[in-house]
Amino acid sequence: MRRYSLEAKPLPELVVGPWPPGWSAAGVISALEPLVLPERQQRLRATFAARLGDVTVVMDRPHDPHNGAAVLRSCEAFGIQRVHIVAGSRPFLVSRVVSRRTERWLDIYEHSTPEAALEPLATEGFTLVTTHPQGELLPEDLPRISKLALVFGNEHWGIDKRFVRAAGRSVRIPMRGFVESLNLSVSAAVLLHASTQGRTGNLSTRDQQRLYARGLYQTVKHADLVLANQTPR
Repeated sequence: MRRYSLEAKPLPELVVGPWPPGWSAAGVISALEPLVLPERQQRLRATFAARLGDVTVVMDRPHDPHNGAAVLRSCEAFGIQRVHIVAGSRPFLVSRVVSRRTERWLDIYEHSTPEAALEPLATEGFTLVTTHPQGELLPEDLPRISKLALVFGNEHWGIDKRFVRAAGRSVRIPMRGFVESLNLSVSAAVLLHASTQGRTGNLSTRDQQRLYARGLYQTVKHADLVLANQTPR
């Protein structure tokens, strides 16, 4: 039996920032930016400027911490900022060895039911697309969907019917061999690469500022002590 206790931990709930209460993103930037080299500042700003808000991922009851971690790693690599997790009856675990701590750069929303995930996605106007071996869409069709939410199912039970009904559309990855499907993490990497082609960074200025503040906070050693010795602003 495989054990993940040494390398898998529950993901924290999304918060405005990891810094102490009372601090705004702008305040964190003013306090910490002077302590970060200009090259690092530029790298952070450029990375967050390229982030995408019009593609998101929904993982329905992910089971394997290694698969979940690999999906998060692909999301970060292809500029996906927001990830939705329906954990079900089990907490979502992620293997930090596989993720390389990429989860710290993402906004991760954990939901208890499919309905709880579907509501905000519908409000924001996302088109849900599930993965299926007989899907009518091909990977190259995905960039033409203006606001795309890719839904990936559980490795054993597939995608919840509530997501299937809400989506109405599905995508397949063409196969040349005898196998009908790919591993969850491989499918996610293939489809995310296709989905992001031709898209440019489109996060709001406010979101970019929040992420930049988070990046500075994670870059500066003992950032919490630096902020503790100043008045929150």
